[in-house]
Amino acid sequence: QVQLVESGGGLVQAGGSLRLSCAASGRTFSRDVMGWFRQAPGKDRVFVAAISATGQSTYYADSVKGRFTISRENTKNTMALQMNSLKPEDTAVYYCAAKVSGDSFYYSYNYVYWGQGTQVTVSS
Repeated sequence: QVQLVESGGGLVQAGGSLRLSCAASGRTFSRDVMGWFRQAPGKDRVFVAAISATGQSTYYADSVKGRFTISRENTKNTMALQMNSLKPEDTAVYYCAAKVSGDSFYYSYNYVYWGQGTQVTVSS
């Protein structure tokens, strides 16, 4: 069965860093866009970052541009999100996802495989 398993979340002070990872199994995603979304308490899930199948192209929400870096290692079937200069407004559950259909990296409905989510809490 296809699974995406996330790790690396936790509690960090504002200005600190965390690195999230996502390990895939049951399917190879080397031909697919992968991305990260986040959901704050009581809020909708929103786009954070995405990376092309080869890893050559990356895309970021304006709110995280310059602070977050998405990467992937297709030989390991893994993806990561390096988060620097964290702010309290980054507090959310972060989800990794794989896009195997659709014409846009931005919309969550184009991602059909999802991880369970990992909590990131940034204190003031």
